[in-house]
Order: sequence, then C-alpha cells, then structure tokens
Amino acid sequence: MITHPATQEPAPPGEPLVSFSQCHLGILSQLRAFEELPALQAAAAQARTIATQTLSLFKDAVYEHHADEENELFPAVLSSAAKGEEADCARAMVQRLTAEHRKIEACWTMLAPSVKNVAKGRPGELDLSAVEELVHAYTAHARFEEEQFLPLAQTILGRNNNHMEALGLSLHLRHAPQPVGHI
Repeated sequence: MITHPATQEPAPPGEPLVSFSQCHLGILSQLRAFEELPALQAAAAQARTIATQTLSLFKDAVYEHHADEENELFPAVLSSAAKGEEADCARAMVQRLTAEHRKIEACWTMLAPSVKNVAKGRPGELDLSAVEELVHAYTAHARFEEEQFLPLAQTILGRNNNHMEALGLSLHLRHAPQPVGHI
C-alpha cells in the first residue's frame, strides 16, 4: 500500500500516481524547512553566546561595579562633599543610584534562570518586556551617572588630590589578588 509520508493516509484507490505526487509535496516542504536549519543553528549558537556573555557580565562586572561604587566611590564622595547643598545633592544622587542598583539587580534575578537555559541550549521563555525593562533601566542609570553624578564626584574629589588618590588606592587594593598563606 502506498501512503503519504506526512499523513500516512493510504493513496486513493485507482489513483496511485496522485499519492506519489503528494509524497513529493510533503518531502519538498520538509526539505525547504531543513534548508533553513543552518541559519537557525547559527542563530541558536549566537543566542547561546550572548546568553553566556550576559551571565558573565552580571557575575563578573555588574555586581562588582555596583559594589565598587557603593563601598568605595559613594562613601568617598559623601565624606568629601562640602556641608550643605553640595552634600545634600550628593546624598540624594547616591540614594537614587543605590536604589537603581537594587532595581537592576532585581530585574536580572528574575531573568537569570531563563538566560541560563538559553546559554545551555535549553528551551527558555525569555520575557521580552523584562529584557527591555532591564536594558532601559541600566541605560538611564548609566546616563544619569555619567552626566550628573560623576561630574559632581570629579568636582568634589578633585578639590583635594589626596581624596582622589585614596579612592584609586582603595579600588586597587579591593581588586588586587590576595596573597596566599600566612605569617
């Protein structure tokens, strides 16, 4: 009995050639889909690469950057700011930036499991609106920091070269490899 490969239905009686023709349609349709496989593999590989890089970005850069700012830069600026309006402005900016750090980190925490699945080539529902929210939040955060806070920090810390050097040393020590062993 001749059957159609896609439907496995028997050929109409007395029309075996129609079945062959229908088989070709099904085979050609599947082969056209197969022809797209290399491009889809490339897209899947690119998705895994981007997901892996984004996991590393947050693990190795974003959290560390936030910690550097919150533990070193922000305290240095706050302790060096002139009392009054400058200190109040710096404090408000630091509070805003710290709150933005927590928001960005919370967004990432929600997205990370899906990104891990993509990195491993597993199916994962990556919420486009959550991705857009994270990217938008970080873009706005970086813009505010670059345009508002860092110029203020430069003004405040730049008044006393020792303050800027102390910040540099503190950051260096924070990232310097720790010696192994003890005395």
